Parts: sequence; C-alpha cells; structure tokens
Amino acid sequence: MKDRQPNVTILMADDDDDDSLLVHDALLESRLPIKLHIVRDGEELMDYLSHRGLYTDVNKAPRPGLIFLDLNMPKKHGLEVLKELKNHPQHRIIPVIVMTSSNTEEDIYNTYNLGANSFIQKPRNFTSLVEVMKTIGKYWFEIVELPL
Repeated sequence: MKDRQPNVTILMADDDDDDSLLVHDALLESRLPIKLHIVRDGEELMDYLSHRGLYTDVNKAPRPGLIFLDLNMPKKHGLEVLKELKNHPQHRIIPVIVMTSSNTEEDIYNTYNLGANSFIQKPRNFTSLVEVMKTIGKYWFEIVELPL
C-alpha cells in the first residue's frame, strides 16, 4: 500500500449549506489530510477550476485531487457541469464523485455515461457520512494514484 497523499484538495459543489457543513465536519471527524473547498453552484465550480472571477488567485483555488458534485444545483445542473468537465482537456482527468440525494436509475446511468467515477447517494445520518468519507479517503488517497 502506498503512503497517504498529504493535504489533498477536494472541491465540493453543493448549494445546500447544511450538506456542505456536514461533509466538512465528517472529513474533520475522519481525520483525513484533506483541504475542502466549497462552491455553491456549477458556474462557480467552473470559475474555480478556470481561475476566473473570485478564483483568479491560484493559491486560493488549488487544483483539486477530487470533485464532489451534487446534481440539483442552481445556475448549472450537475449533469451539465459533469459534461463540461469531461469535455475539457485539463479538467477531464480530475475524478468526480457525484454525491446527491437522488437515486433514480436515470441519474445513475447519466452520471456514469458522462464520465463520473462514482455515484453516491448522500447518507441519511452523520455517522454514515463519516464512514463514507473514511472509505473515500482510504480509496482515493491511499490506494489510488491520482494525477498531479
């Protein structure tokens, strides 16, 4: 098993402040060496990755090793964002985990069809969310080799 990657950045796109706070707290509880950056919609996610608008300072918007993407967001739906990410030469290699309250077969099929790396229905309680974050951390940051 490889050494744990230090201070990996996760970029989370979710318009629900409660969900964002819970993920933040679950990552703290899981004791993973992760910096979480949160954006509120798909347009802000693309601004972050392209260093536009509020994110022109590269030091304040480091390249993420992983993206958590909600589907139901204002301004730009998660599927639209996923399609844009996977069609972009520099962004397509960033793994995307869709974390959403949806569990419809159509959403699951569409996310994988557009290139998502995982589809996770948001856990219903904090304990389950911490376990999901630990599992994600172990898999993506201890086992898998991510592109720099």
